[in-house]
Order: sequence, then structure tokens, then C-alpha cells
Amino acid sequence: MNSSANGSTQSGCRLYLISPSNLEGDRLPAFARALEVTLSAGQVACLQLRLKAADETVAEDDEVRRATEMLLPITQKHDAAFILNDRPDLAAELGCDGVHIGQDDASYDEARRMLGTRAIVGVTCHDSKHLAMAAAEAGADYVAFGAFFPTSTKNAKFSPRPDLLKWWSDIMEAPCVAIGGITPENCKPLVSAGADFLAVSAGVWFHPEGPGAAISAFNNILETADRATG
Repeated sequence: MNSSANGSTQSGCRLYLISPSNLEGDRLPAFARALEVTLSAGQVACLQLRLKAADETVAEDDEVRRATEMLLPITQKHDAAFILNDRPDLAAELGCDGVHIGQDDASYDEARRMLGTRAIVGVTCHDSKHLAMAAAEAGADYVAFGAFFPTSTKNAKFSPRPDLLKWWSDIMEAPCVAIGGITPENCKPLVSAGADFLAVSAGVWFHPEGPGAAISAFNNILETADRATG
């Protein structure tokens, strides 16, 4: 996966931020200010805009457009990719860097056709080796496994073990994203197992010392892991 908007890459495990699910009204400009500070606090590969409640209720298209128009320039200014959840049609319309699709969303082929060859297309694969291999063979830029830990962001139905990440990293070239309840306190086994990206939402936005402190804490762990394996 091209892990930044200009196509640059960095070795080692990196952070994949996911937005809060509700950015209605005044929450959006407040989050935009928080995002600016957060992305200034350390290395982040991308931001996924995911306006979807835990019960899978999705935001209106105009809400997605409004959020994208405000947050995409901030994200790209910090050399991070802007990924839209679920909607390859809106991702293409709004000039996003890519899209993340679930197993019940548009197919990989549909997403690629809408976005073209240069865009990032990532695929949720839960705990399934079969789904992940099929996505990678189709051309997905990354596959996402989870939820590794309990999460309030969504009603997770799958609970893979870290050894799935090791299995994947040992035999496949496509990057893998670990997702689900990840915090600075519990992420080390996922990094050690071979995760290329840690997808985090509440672990950053609701960190007791603030999102910037969370980014610094995550990056300190990832940099230490890079030195240990480099």
C-alpha cells in the first residue's frame, strides 16, 4: 500500500487512524482542529473517514461530503493518505486517496473500476485466510484482520489471534492491517507478529492524555520495534 498521499513509503509498522463515527454539526470543525494537532504529533500513514455507528447505521452522503471536504486537505498536508470507508463512488467523486471496503460493501473489482489503478483499495477480511488471499490475489493494496481486542467502535463478530498476522507476513507480500480495540498498552504482540499497520480509533481519540499523547506513545513503541528487528 502506498502509505502516504504522495506515494512515499516507510518500513516497519505504522499507524492507520480511523475517525470517530459521528461528526455531525459542530463536532466536525472541533474534530478538524483535533486532527491537525494529532497529525502534527508523530508519524501517521493514513486517516480513514468512517461515519458509521456501532450498529452499522451510515451517515448521509452530504455529511460524508462535508467531512471529506474539511478533513482531506488537513490529512494530505501531513503526508498521510485519506481513505473513505465503504463508498468507492464518493471516494472517486471527492478525490480521496482510496477506499476501504467490507465484505458486505462494493466488491474489490467495483471499487477498483471506480477509483482507477493508482488509488488505495483495502479489504476487510475478519479472521479469514481465504478471504484475505482472495483479496490479495485480486490486487488489494492491503487486507485488514480483526477485531483483535474488544472494541466499542463496532459490534465485532470475529476475534483472530496474533498468529494470523505472523502467518500472513510469512507467506504474503500484501500489507496487513490489525484492527480492533488497539491501544499503546496492548499493541506490542500485534507488531511483533508482523502487522504492517495498526488501525486505531478510540485508542487515539479517547486517550486519557489526549490524541497527541497517544500518537507519541504509539510511535515510541513502533520505533523501538523497528530498531529491535532492523
